[in-house]
Amino acid sequence: MKIICSKSDLLKGVNIVMKAVPSKTTMTILECILIDASAGKIKFTANDMELGIETAVEGIIESRGIVALDAKLFSEIIRKLPDSDVTIESDEKRNTLITCEKAKFNIMGKEGEDFPNLPMIEKNEPVMISQFTLKELIRQTIFSIAVNDSNKIMTGELFEISDNELKMVALDGHRIAIRNIELKDSYDYKKVIVPGKTLNEISKILSGETDDFVKIYFTQNHIMFEFDQTIVVSRLIEGNYFRIDHMISSDYETKVTINKKEMLDCIDRATLMVKEGDKKPIVISIDDEVMELKINSQIGSMDEIIDIEKEGKDIMIGFNPRFLIDALRVIDDEKIDIYYVNSKAPCFIRDEKETYIYLILPVNFVA
Repeated sequence: MKIICSKSDLLKGVNIVMKAVPSKTTMTILECILIDASAGKIKFTANDMELGIETAVEGIIESRGIVALDAKLFSEIIRKLPDSDVTIESDEKRNTLITCEKAKFNIMGKEGEDFPNLPMIEKNEPVMISQFTLKELIRQTIFSIAVNDSNKIMTGELFEISDNELKMVALDGHRIAIRNIELKDSYDYKKVIVPGKTLNEISKILSGETDDFVKIYFTQNHIMFEFDQTIVVSRLIEGNYFRIDHMISSDYETKVTINKKEMLDCIDRATLMVKEGDKKPIVISIDDEVMELKINSQIGSMDEIIDIEKEGKDIMIGFNPRFLIDALRVIDDEKIDIYYVNSKAPCFIRDEKETYIYLILPVNFVA
């Protein structure tokens, strides 16, 4: 095999597929990036058996072939080469010569045929969504998944498609993030749980352009995202997702309309009084047309008042400030509506059309 590519094109391809190289594995072949120039196109592939990524790389194929190179070493070599054309040449024994200007690296590769193929996904009836929209949906929900949890379902996000509507849901036992959007076309009903890791990595690769689209394909066990020159295939999380409808209530005793930025900035300031790892709640008191936010800790205290519009009863309730910040940061509306039932029940932040719903459980506090 002999290929010639620019350093920038190689680096772009490496950066995309590195997201699927496992940090720990008993299969050394999975620590490699597969370089496949056997079929008239240069493709890089990485696969940790849960998540697989394949991307096309621009370049010239002087002789066809296939080789697997240690991902960490290969990526570091490419990163530190001069900004010029790079020649990668492998012989029958998989000795691989990487040349760029006056720099030469000779490394040992592995049999490309030993590299596990990505799962075969039939490309039937793709769900189409813009890269911008998918990137935004992930950003506005991913913070609510559980990072490490004995319940694996909480480490993924629900994708539910019904006709022309897509719902994405994430929860970690303390909060729920829901986004609902209308798609341009109608599709058959689908309901799957996608690993949070997959969505995190995809959001880093997506260009975020409104005119660029992602094709999403579903099988019983896998989901595939196809965009630009890249394919991302992920195993789905098995099991039944939580019955979200039972957790979402339209009842409330208090409704507050508030400037989102004022509330976010206020809570952000309040966290200056909390050491990392300290679980001091922020206490919200709603009285007449004002919201008072207080926090007390060993460092000191903070107290601030924000003007609001209020319907219903006065209330005093405590929250983990980080959970409020995470939700407020991803809402783009200037003014938001917050609904409270009582000091022991979750609050809901949602718009009129319920394109977004954020549920946050309160915490106990000493008044």
